[in-house]
Amino acid sequence: MFDVFGSVKGLLKIDAVCIDNNIFRLHYKATVIILIAFSLLVTSRQYIGDPIDCIVDEIPLNVMDTYCWIYSTFTVPNRLTGRIGQDVVQPGVASHVDGKDEVKYHKYYQWVCFTLFFQAMLFYVPRYLWKTWEGGRIRMLVIDLNCPIVGEESKKDRKKLLVDYFTTNLHMQNFYAFRFFICEVLNFINVVGQIFFMDFFLDGEFSTYGSDVLKFTELEPEERDDPMSRVFPKVTKCTFHKYGPSGSVQKFDGLCVLPLNIVNEKIYVFLWFWFVFLSVLSGISLIYRCAVIMGPKLRLYLLRAKCRIAASDQVQTIANNCEIGDWFVLYQLGKNMDPLIFKEVISDLSKKLEGKETV
Repeated sequence: MFDVFGSVKGLLKIDAVCIDNNIFRLHYKATVIILIAFSLLVTSRQYIGDPIDCIVDEIPLNVMDTYCWIYSTFTVPNRLTGRIGQDVVQPGVASHVDGKDEVKYHKYYQWVCFTLFFQAMLFYVPRYLWKTWEGGRIRMLVIDLNCPIVGEESKKDRKKLLVDYFTTNLHMQNFYAFRFFICEVLNFINVVGQIFFMDFFLDGEFSTYGSDVLKFTELEPEERDDPMSRVFPKVTKCTFHKYGPSGSVQKFDGLCVLPLNIVNEKIYVFLWFWFVFLSVLSGISLIYRCAVIMGPKLRLYLLRAKCRIAASDQVQTIANNCEIGDWFVLYQLGKNMDPLIFKEVISDLSKKLEGKETV
């Protein structure tokens, strides 16, 4: 448990060197923290509190609680609406006839804490891949140049090393950039795939869960089919069978209260809106990335925006000599270096590239 808290605390730290972008961080920082926090919340309620309480005649309550928690409970879908206390006991809780009335079993609430933690790990996979592939390149290149107060000799040496590295590896950094772009695609595939995964996990209820909750507030009280009660019922039924004195099988219908579902329903409403928001942002980010890959003029504009104080013709010279990988490395450096030092690097690099063109 403490190791988990330690890992989450590490995600809260601001990185000294940025090797990705804000949308990427929403995946491996914000979403991972949210999912782990929810997992810990559900775990504390599930294993420290009392996740289920059942009542039934002639069966010890602790036996009934354990049995119904392990083998799941159920509701009657066609009795979700109606006046509570008159038509139904609770939404979905009413008498039913075996083989005639449809019943819906709720088996997933035992696994919520595990699936949330598993989802958090999946959201961290693209970040892990990118950190492995990146190999600390940006950190190595910007060392001593991301602080405005740097010794003149040290700054001169670091700038020369950086310019020499860049010109030596010119047109050889496309693979580095495309590995980052692959991780961005993986982020999008992951968030969309997890929407489908949660829809499967909740028996097809998640894809419209958030929109159904919004529509629910606009309906008349008598016509309301509460989607939160449908997916995460607070009161359910549980059937227990045992042998009677004569050896015949006896059937006992129990009523179970699931306080844990009060937490679960709120968690998944939030996750629905968060995942939709994140998938839309990630989709827009991929469109932007395609435009950057295919648009040299857009790359020039972005490079100028990153270093407004540099001479326009110097930025133009660099952009004309750069392929997508070179531009990406330079853009990443601009995010991490002091603006004045980055301006000097742009100036030195443009002069060296002009010299190569002259030769």
